[in-house]
Amino acid sequence: MAKVPKPDELAQIEHRPPESPWTETPVEFRPGTYCYGAKPQNIEPVDMPNPRDWNPADEDWKLPENWKQTVLDGMKLRLNRFRSFKLFMDICVRCGACADKCHYFIGSGDPKNMPVLRAELMRSVYRNDFSTFGKMLKKYAGARELTEDVIKEWFYYYFQCTECRRCSVFCPYGIDTAEITIIGRELLNEIGCQIDWIAGAVANCYRTGNHLGIQPHAFRDMIEFFVDEIEEVTGVRVEPTFNRKGAEILFITPSGDVFADPGTYTLMGYMMLFHEIGLDYTWSTYASEGGNFGLFTSHEMMKRLNAKMYAEAKRLGVKWILGGECGHMWRVINQYMDTMNGPADFLEVPKSPITGTVFENARSTKMTHIVEFTADLIRHGKLNLDPSRNDNKIVTFHDSCNPARAMGILEEPRYILRNVCNHFYEMPENTIRERTFCCGAGTGLNTDEYMEMRMRGGLPRANAVKYVHDKFGVNMLANICAIDRAVFPPLMDYWVPGVDVTGIHELVANALIMKGEKKRTTDLRYEPLPGMEEEEEEEEDV
Repeated sequence: MAKVPKPDELAQIEHRPPESPWTETPVEFRPGTYCYGAKPQNIEPVDMPNPRDWNPADEDWKLPENWKQTVLDGMKLRLNRFRSFKLFMDICVRCGACADKCHYFIGSGDPKNMPVLRAELMRSVYRNDFSTFGKMLKKYAGARELTEDVIKEWFYYYFQCTECRRCSVFCPYGIDTAEITIIGRELLNEIGCQIDWIAGAVANCYRTGNHLGIQPHAFRDMIEFFVDEIEEVTGVRVEPTFNRKGAEILFITPSGDVFADPGTYTLMGYMMLFHEIGLDYTWSTYASEGGNFGLFTSHEMMKRLNAKMYAEAKRLGVKWILGGECGHMWRVINQYMDTMNGPADFLEVPKSPITGTVFENARSTKMTHIVEFTADLIRHGKLNLDPSRNDNKIVTFHDSCNPARAMGILEEPRYILRNVCNHFYEMPENTIRERTFCCGAGTGLNTDEYMEMRMRGGLPRANAVKYVHDKFGVNMLANICAIDRAVFPPLMDYWVPGVDVTGIHELVANALIMKGEKKRTTDLRYEPLPGMEEEEEEEEDV
């Protein structure tokens, strides 16, 4: 892993553009600022083209012989298929409203990370090959030929976009630059230019049902390990079921919550909640992933990976699907599911068996977000909560990009937090809700070789956290996305030491008073609950 500069060095950002025109400024593949190329063993299982060993820093990328025609044919196909793509190629007036809204531009100062210029990388090729004026006037109309150097530029910058869509919030024409990045990555994939961090997760999900490659029996063992952990803390033994036909609800969450802290605490929170309300649910050890790295690969791959959840729901005969705290899973479900795999008419419209609430917003997808489900339980007084158990946590909330901007889930997590915590503070208004800043490493960029860019891309979010850390003493950053829970710990350690990271349902579990529980002295992290410090210390001495 490349050495990351110290924070005070990285914060010295030069936003002055280079003297040479952007079309004549070559890409520099400097360690720490690009992701490794996909390995053959990770693209062969899903029949992706041009498997080979390669390194983006190499001069020769070993592109297929007909790479140029493949890319241009792919552009033509998508211009005909997606009206939005053609509109986004034509209607930008370069007003610059998006220019300073991208976290990567703010953190790097690289003008090609301005959304308008990042899109121009593709628009210039579009003008050259698909626009009458571009064909006639060439560079005077902003056109340029597709070359290997352009492909390298696409790779470098389309994998420096997290498709967070913050720029689209500010575009007066409604251009969704993330959609251009999606097309750019699709075209790169057609000539074998994928990054390994994404390709590996996609291959794993295709083979085992989750990004991490966890086998079904191991997935079950890992869940059952947390049964013991919960019993140790609460004295209550929860009883999850697996692949149970006839269960009312199929529960699917990101595999990251099964595998690593702090997501595991969120996972235990789900299990405690379901036990407490007596929910009739089952896990699937085959569709054991809510996330969908196909979104970062191609529409076709997204469709293939999304299908497994609904196929499993059909096989098990459940009524509807409840989904965990995830980010891009929900973007796929809400924005693409219907036209890709749906409608899921064999399922019922989600209805809470506890409150009777019908989730009309999920009428088509038949899948409800757990924060909607839990907020509804609280609103109906179905949970016995003691928010003082979280009094040692001074909490702020990060709106994860996809649930916030793709779903409009803005109030439910805040409603839950205000009921399970006594100390909750918002970050500055222009950094939350629809205007939230990305974690800096979404869309499959959470890889160690990319650490410098992750710290740069996460700088705007970290700045907002630092504001509430300094002003209110915030020491806990809550969120509802598994990628956030993986990305934020090193980001906070780097920019705002002293701020920890949690999922919403970890805080719910801390506050939840379960029927039959023993006197609780610690939270799920085995840290003393407020007021229990001495008692816990005495117990440790014994």
